[in-house]
Amino acid sequence: MKLVRHFLHLLSCAVVAACLLVFLQATGTGQSRPEVDVTLVLGIDCSYSVDANEFLLQKAGIANALVSPDVLRAIADGPIGRVSITIVQWSSSESQITVIPWTIVETPDDATHLAQAILASPRQTADGATSISAFLYHGLNLLATGPYRGLRSVIDVASDGTNNNGSDVDTARNTALAAGVTINGLAIIHEVPWLKHYFSNHVTGGPGNFIILADSYESFADAMRRKLEREIRGLGIS
Repeated sequence: MKLVRHFLHLLSCAVVAACLLVFLQATGTGQSRPEVDVTLVLGIDCSYSVDANEFLLQKAGIANALVSPDVLRAIADGPIGRVSITIVQWSSSESQITVIPWTIVETPDDATHLAQAILASPRQTADGATSISAFLYHGLNLLATGPYRGLRSVIDVASDGTNNNGSDVDTARNTALAAGVTINGLAIIHEVPWLKHYFSNHVTGGPGNFIILADSYESFADAMRRKLEREIRGLGIS
């Protein structure tokens, strides 16, 4: 019975992936949605390996990065001058929660309001395993159904571990890449020193993709600031 449920889960993921791919390809050049420079799905890892303090450090890191001068300048320098961001808490394949819906960031006030909302958001996901694949599919769904069309679409994977739950992560990555979505990585390497290589081989990809390293959650804020600036400017790094 467990094997049957697993097969049905994989089949469901495959069907969803195919539908998302068709939808993204069909709407990628449409003009019905307002344009932004980047539509960015930002994830907060809430798996078993992330304790309460590490969860708070992730939230603070994203919030501080959004209001930093470097990120605000990157937004203002864009051809349109605004981005759209959504925040997802994620853990296992059964727990992907969009905690902040698509939000336009164009001015410093916009960034401040989003940062405050992130800081105020409680942990909503169930503790669980690490399903990067489920997060990627969730992010694809958000990009496909969101109210804004980005000149670039990015899913931001920040994690301290590898995919150990749910469907195959390579299939999820390849589905996103086929739809023209870039996947960037922030690898927190305090527990898995070779995580950058895993991200490079199985997670990240697409135009201008890159990976930023953080030695620990204490260095997460600086890594996220550098990451957001590069994502918004569309600057890939090695």
